[in-house]
Amino acid sequence: MYVPAAVALAQDDHFVSRSFFYSGTLVLFACTLIAMAIYGTQGRVRTIDNLKALLMALGVLPAVLALPMYETLGVVPYVDVYFEMVSSITTTGMTTYEPASMLTDAVHLWRGIVGWIGGLLMWIAAAAVLAPLSLGGFEVTAMGEPGQVSAGQGHVQRARPMKRWSRAARALLPIYIGLTVALWIMLVVLGDRPIVGLMNAMATLSTSGITSGVGVQDSNSGIAGEMIIFLFMLFALSRGTFSSDTGAVRRNSLLQDPELRLGFLIVVIVPSMLFARHWFGALSEDEVSDPLAAIKALWGAVFMVMSFLTTTGVESSEWLLARDWSGLQTPGMILLALAMVGGGVATTAGGVKLLRVYALYVQGLGEMERLVHPNVVLGRKRAGARGLRRRGAVIAWVFFMLFALSIAVVSLLLALAGNSFEEAIILAVSALTTTGPLTQVAGEFPIAISSLGATEKLILCAAMIVGRLEALAVIALISPDLWQK
Repeated sequence: MYVPAAVALAQDDHFVSRSFFYSGTLVLFACTLIAMAIYGTQGRVRTIDNLKALLMALGVLPAVLALPMYETLGVVPYVDVYFEMVSSITTTGMTTYEPASMLTDAVHLWRGIVGWIGGLLMWIAAAAVLAPLSLGGFEVTAMGEPGQVSAGQGHVQRARPMKRWSRAARALLPIYIGLTVALWIMLVVLGDRPIVGLMNAMATLSTSGITSGVGVQDSNSGIAGEMIIFLFMLFALSRGTFSSDTGAVRRNSLLQDPELRLGFLIVVIVPSMLFARHWFGALSEDEVSDPLAAIKALWGAVFMVMSFLTTTGVESSEWLLARDWSGLQTPGMILLALAMVGGGVATTAGGVKLLRVYALYVQGLGEMERLVHPNVVLGRKRAGARGLRRRGAVIAWVFFMLFALSIAVVSLLLALAGNSFEEAIILAVSALTTTGPLTQVAGEFPIAISSLGATEKLILCAAMIVGRLEALAVIALISPDLWQK
């Protein structure tokens, strides 16, 4: 909270600076007293207890993080700023403040910092909590049952939970900070204001899509900045791009990573289909002969596919041209589908995750092979299936059904609260996939989040927490093992 306070002070916005400074001092003092009170009183902490703590961090911590924003804005209901902080820490990026000029740079920076810390939290929690419990996508590859620590795991997984947290933090924090600073410097060199470049860098690495109002499409860095951001989005396609601490899938090289290969395949096929649709009666013939417009339209489609596949949700400056080129005025279904597929396991991306989709794909290949050769024996080390557990496709299908059921339940609740069917679907998918910008681009008209009632915002808060933590983890929290003494 002291960072936005310093920014506001530098801009001579003393009221905002005092709000953040006093809130930070109060929270620091209260947390110090709590830490002193409980020091040495806790018994043995289990990994499942840390999963409960992770749930509390996503649900309770935003109420504390909302304090300086509530003091700064003054007249808004507390549920609005709580919604904003839940949206930020879950890296969803859904906001009630449109247009963005309603907020100062310091408040925008606070939203971006919370989203950035939320992304770091999931990076570390993947190795410290989700991997040992075979959750978060690891259930497709791990030998243990989802929600239970496997007895056959190595000494790193059997280590004390706090030791895993500290070890993962020491390994990943320098990488996360280094990548963010590197992207920030590149964007500033290309012409972005420092605050704009920092916000866009944090939005990319955390896949939160939270910008300062000057999004990627309006920034001074232009298409060159988009190309650099595109490269940094690759870190959301596979954890293997920045760490091998979880060993999600066995591979000999990064190019053999199934998540990266599937992600590249989607990034190639979907824009190609949008681009080729132009020649099926989309626009007049005079546009066909313009090679520059064709290249810009193709780039806009490629960037948007990567952005929403990684659940980042930042727009390209050429997206309008790409949309007109394809002839699809509102290609919302494509963006919704991309967000539901999601990025890599144990990354900051949301959605179903590429590894689960890949497991279902491998299972489908095996079933088609059985149609030709009914008595064929499919080995576990067949091409493409190496590293997946025998029942990986079954568990992936169970998760997919839970995800679809979650969309149905959230959509029904939002519809009962007074939203139309289309708005309810878009809001549900946006929250459960942690892709907040979908609300502005997926429908025919942008959805005004500020017009939603308090009940609808609380429903979306619960959906964002479930989407970030995933349904299997929530079910594991209901286990009697967690609550017995």
